Amino acid sequence: MPLTESVKQEIQQAYRSVLEGKGVRARYGQRLMIAEIARYLGGITENDGQRTSPPASCVVEAGTGTGKTLAYLIAAIPIARALGKTLVISTATVALQDQIVNKDLPDLKAHSGLDFSWCLAKGRGRYLCMSRLEARLHDEGAGDSETMPLFLLDKDAAEAPGSREFFEEMLARYGSRDWDGDRDHWATQIPDEIWRQVTTDHRQCTNRHCSYFDSCAFFDARKGVEDADVVVANHDLVLADLALGGGAILPEPENALFIFDEAHHLPEKALNHFAASVPLHGTRQWLRTLSQALAKIPPYLTPGTLAAKTVDKLSEASREVDIVLQQVYEAVDQGTDWEMNDERRSAQWRFPEGEVPPSVAALAATAQVATATLVRQLGVLVDELQKAFDDRKESDVDRETGEAWYPVIGSFHSRAEDQLQLWVAWCDKPVKTDSEPSKAKAPPIARWSVKQRWDHAEDITLYSSPVLADNLLYSRLWSRAHGAVLTSATLTALGKFDRLRARAGLPEQSRFMVVPSSFRYAEMASVEVPSMSALPTDDGFTDALAKRLPDLWAADKATLVLFTSRRQMHAVRDLLAGRFPDLITTQDDMAKGEVLRQHCERVDADKPSVLFGVASFAEGIDLPGHYLSHVVITRLPFSVPDDPIEASLAEWVTGRGGNPFMEITVPDASVKLVQAVGRLLRTEEDRGRVTILDRRIVTRRYGQLLLDALPPFRRLIER
Repeated sequence: MPLTESVKQEIQQAYRSVLEGKGVRARYGQRLMIAEIARYLGGITENDGQRTSPPASCVVEAGTGTGKTLAYLIAAIPIARALGKTLVISTATVALQDQIVNKDLPDLKAHSGLDFSWCLAKGRGRYLCMSRLEARLHDEGAGDSETMPLFLLDKDAAEAPGSREFFEEMLARYGSRDWDGDRDHWATQIPDEIWRQVTTDHRQCTNRHCSYFDSCAFFDARKGVEDADVVVANHDLVLADLALGGGAILPEPENALFIFDEAHHLPEKALNHFAASVPLHGTRQWLRTLSQALAKIPPYLTPGTLAAKTVDKLSEASREVDIVLQQVYEAVDQGTDWEMNDERRSAQWRFPEGEVPPSVAALAATAQVATATLVRQLGVLVDELQKAFDDRKESDVDRETGEAWYPVIGSFHSRAEDQLQLWVAWCDKPVKTDSEPSKAKAPPIARWSVKQRWDHAEDITLYSSPVLADNLLYSRLWSRAHGAVLTSATLTALGKFDRLRARAGLPEQSRFMVVPSSFRYAEMASVEVPSMSALPTDDGFTDALAKRLPDLWAADKATLVLFTSRRQMHAVRDLLAGRFPDLITTQDDMAKGEVLRQHCERVDADKPSVLFGVASFAEGIDLPGHYLSHVVITRLPFSVPDDPIEASLAEWVTGRGGNPFMEITVPDASVKLVQAVGRLLRTEEDRGRVTILDRRIVTRRYGQLLLDALPPFRRLIER
């Protein structure tokens, strides 16, 4: 839709109104970003609401201080409304999601003059299920209830201390509307093992047939999604919706404009979402739980009916799966040279090029067939139980039995489908090119196994994962979406978008922009590389860090020291804690929010504070002004060499004649390094310094590439 003059004026007037209303000046980078997004969205052609132009995305790298959120909201909201499309904003973190919903959108509506509505979208698993809460309270009062068999889903639930009182409080607060059923809105953090007992998923939920449908927390929230102009979601929810075909939770991609903030996380999130795993002994234990459930249900079914016959077939299918799982366990265990000892109680084996030994591959194929049969029969039983509470269908099952058993069998069905995903991936064959039979068009699926040993048990878990998310994202998202904008402070690697383009499968017609920063980097900060007595590859590096760090933080009130390994972080802390009591806090000492709160309190009290952190602190914290004046990077953030997905990608690149270190490892490290350095300057008033203690950044050929990719700080390098 070419931008009409009225839409252009609406965008321009909204921006002027925000600047005047808040008494702030226009930012050059922000104006560029607004214009770029508007041009991209205005260039999408359509016919009767359907996109006719080729798939394309708009990729904008904009650093801290640009005002990204305001830029994409002001550009996209008027255009989305003019197109009749829903604007879906997706973030990687809850913190940014909350900021957009609770601060940015209300602020924009108050000052811009734009008329729009918005809502927050979350999956079912974030909301209370009243049916399960009632069942949990019933089970605790009645023991192993025959009529309410939900106890089968969480056998140890009743052992949770004080759980009944907690559930009763939950029921009272939801009933009085003091709480809306959203897990994130409960006053305290609810442990996963407690929350699982009172939430549900799409396989267990009876939807409109549930007696609590009219007061359902999830469907109440869902109403807002259907009516809102702007829906704020997260990457995981978008991917989950796409896996269900799109339009199950969020608007259909064809009817949506997407804004992916923190977009650098999207490819990795997609890999995680489409990965699969099966713990072999754990699954056999799960099958025994299934057998217990199947043994309890026959008295409630009429003999000779499809439901009753299906239970018999399920018992046989379950036994078949159990047998083949034991065979797979023995084959993998005996065929693998596990590196385990008394200290090392976990070992990993990656199958080179994803090739599983023929004997294991044959068993995996058998497991796939057996599990598919189990999934199919569970699906039949789920359908029969669902008919019981659907007044439009005839059913051989009474309503009470259907309502009681549908969530239980639905849960088993969902778990079996997850297991089948693993076996399908293990049996999938890579596609070879005609011209080069030895080279696959895309990396083969990564396959690996992990053996774990405990005091009285052991297990082997099989894993699979795509190596790149490019085809997944292109086929499910980019090719279908009406439009998509990706933004973050770190989308380039070594100054190029090549890494993101390859990993995210971005369309050929996509457009890319790096917004210039408003920060005067050379005046605001320096990057320093001092001399060190050891390199990170040397045995004495931990001792060298402990010796060097006190001199580095001595002149600063607020210091963040970033490590690439928890073990080294704790080792350095242990070496220094005696000399510097109460000075050092590691991110593992308490919850993240509490660590940051205590750090700020010390700084406000004019006391020095040193934070030790690893990867999550290298990206996910915001300490503006005097709360952080020095960032120390102990070593370059190269990926762990035993990561099976990264190793599989490196293997594929090598097989194609490439250099995985320069093509994968260095660009990945560059992105992480830029993110870590980005902790220092959060506003235009901030000042400080970055110290890098890994001398490889000046002694190795790739070091110059990493330095040049950093913001243009003053450089102070000891030769």
